[in-house]
Amino acid sequence: VFHGRILARRPVGQETRYEVEVKARYRQRFPLVSREYLWVPSTCGCPELREGAEYLLMARRHVNHEHTLNRILLQEGGYARPWTPREARLVREAARHC
Repeated sequence: VFHGRILARRPVGQETRYEVEVKARYRQRFPLVSREYLWVPSTCGCPELREGAEYLLMARRHVNHEHTLNRILLQEGGYARPWTPREARLVREAARHC
């Protein structure tokens, strides 16, 4: 779970790749750097994330069986909400209990 600002959006094959500035990390099972690529497995980019907007995102690390692919994946129906201070507070509180 992290707070990110969308810097760019680009369709790549049958997927959409977003360049994201990671602004805050709330719950981490894998390390994130300040700039990451977030992949969405559709060309519509659903959920569509607007460039310049900030979101609270729950994504997972996707590594293929050959370990040649290691990326952050926002699955269809994944959690992507516009970031607000209230959302951030709720996530911080939940992270303390989980």
